[in-house]
Amino acid sequence: MTEIALGFATLMDPAVLGFLLIGIVAGLIVGSIPGLNDNIAFAIFIPLSFSLSPTYALALMVGLYCSCAVGGSIPAIMVKVPGTASSVLTAIDGHAMARSGKAGQALGIAITSSVFGGISSALILLLFAPPMAAFALRFGYVENFSLGILGMASVLGLLGGSLIKGLLSAVLGLLVATIGFSQQTGLPRFTLGLDSLYEGVPFVPLLVGLFGITAVLELAEELIRDRRKGETPREMPRITDSLYISWKLSKRLLPTWLQCSVIGNVIGIIPGAGMLMAIYMGYERISHRYKRLFAGKPGEPEWGEGAPEGIAAPESANNAVVASSMVPLLSLGIPGNSVSALFIGALMIQGMVPGPLLFIDHPDIAWMIIVAFLVANVLMWPISYAMVRSISGLVFHLPKYVLVPTISLLCLTGAYSDENSMFSIGIALISGVVGYITRRLGIPHAPLILALVLGRTIEDNLGNALAISGGDWSIFLEPTSHPISLALILGAVAFMLGPIISGSRKRYRARRQRAEMEVRG
Repeated sequence: MTEIALGFATLMDPAVLGFLLIGIVAGLIVGSIPGLNDNIAFAIFIPLSFSLSPTYALALMVGLYCSCAVGGSIPAIMVKVPGTASSVLTAIDGHAMARSGKAGQALGIAITSSVFGGISSALILLLFAPPMAAFALRFGYVENFSLGILGMASVLGLLGGSLIKGLLSAVLGLLVATIGFSQQTGLPRFTLGLDSLYEGVPFVPLLVGLFGITAVLELAEELIRDRRKGETPREMPRITDSLYISWKLSKRLLPTWLQCSVIGNVIGIIPGAGMLMAIYMGYERISHRYKRLFAGKPGEPEWGEGAPEGIAAPESANNAVVASSMVPLLSLGIPGNSVSALFIGALMIQGMVPGPLLFIDHPDIAWMIIVAFLVANVLMWPISYAMVRSISGLVFHLPKYVLVPTISLLCLTGAYSDENSMFSIGIALISGVVGYITRRLGIPHAPLILALVLGRTIEDNLGNALAISGGDWSIFLEPTSHPISLALILGAVAFMLGPIISGSRKRYRARRQRAEMEVRG
């Protein structure tokens, strides 16, 4: 308790608290701009921290990290263009709800869910950092491969109506993930002789194109179609209802918040897993619950067409990753994801080395960072509610003929800023066209993105694990030396068999009902 009190005493300095607030506001704004993300935000603000004291600089970074994901949900819901990668699933149900006149409720669910997940992960960081960091140390090549397989197995829950189209999307993502140098052979693959592809297809431009440029093309198509028919173009969604969600809806969403916060916290402490795996696993888990309890009932939309849980699940999961990803960083000096890796840079700029010695040499700074995550999430709730109407009004109330070039400019700027390269703009445009074509063909994008994220991780960890075992595949199922891997593989099997068993039961019930009707007839 003495250490926690020291952290609060350091943070409650008015100037330190002021920089935390600046970070929260800046993160909301940066996250709401399509094409930008928390990595870019850190890259922009880290140089600005050179001249700041350690407490000011790190408080700014904590606020920035906590609020970027919340900001990303704003364009995802209003125009179906994810502001950040962690909002790709929020765009599905969120935009559908906004289209039905419930933009305020959708944004309210996103904000509240993010704050719930963020506070849960901050409490985990505050209370359980040492034992959770020890658990993270047990993940080696074998366990990380099995974790990737578990993540890919969750694709089956995201395939919707067409299994073939969903699997085609996943295969396409895996193929794109193979582009670049092979870690095993050291040789380039499918690079077409382009040096820019040696490290693989840049992820941020690809994501900008797949969601941002695709959305722009769909908006342009809709605008052209309306003009040809002589119809007044349909307005973009506006916030006409209240942002505050009812107590009844809060009680309904509580199980979703709890389950996805647990998933996000567990994924957050595992180095390399990141937000995307957390949101997909949470979204897949809650989709089954929604279909079992709510689908088909009067007034309830289909999953993917405006379900409140479809917003609550990814938003609570992604913010639950934020503080928990700092557990291995602060305790062991191991970054949990790319943003926490940038946090290491912010610490080292200030002359500090993350790890156990940080708590000995700079206890005030270490505990200030920990309590700052809790305070930032508490403050983020009223700040988000106060700013969301203003942020959405800056761009998303413009007419479509203005909105199309505006979003295009923002997306291409975001793609360019990833590597300051025209090649990144080309990737964004190509992936945008591919995304538009695949969407017209009814091929879902969710399996593609998940496969793209996990493909290289699975391949690299598989190669290293088999090198250790001498080519023995049974290493992934050894109950004594790798029990975590065995549990993850069994979980993946359950994920894959679940939809198959569920579908078989539905077909069996349908046949039995037809047989009973024939007997009665």
